[in-house]
Amino acid sequence: MSLNHAVGGASLADILERILDKGIVIAGDISVHLVGVELLTIRLRLVVASVDRALEMGIRWWEADAALTGEARRLATENAALAERVALLERRLAGGGA
Repeated sequence: MSLNHAVGGASLADILERILDKGIVIAGDISVHLVGVELLTIRLRLVVASVDRALEMGIRWWEADAALTGEARRLATENAALAERVALLERRLAGGGA
């Protein structure tokens, strides 16, 4: 299959390159109401851009995402240790401070 098929004088590769270079934002809200009562609201915010363009816009969420930085395992271990410490403190408090 070839990407040489032209759409309005521009190939798919050209359109994709332009979108990634400039960036595109898609935003929308969906609300479900029944008898005047809001049952569900879905807010959609989507940004499609290259990493360089995202950095220019100040978007860098992937730098703090534990799953992407390899920190998830360390954080899980740290959380388990903290949960143990809290449980120990709660037992001490319930037992009269022993």
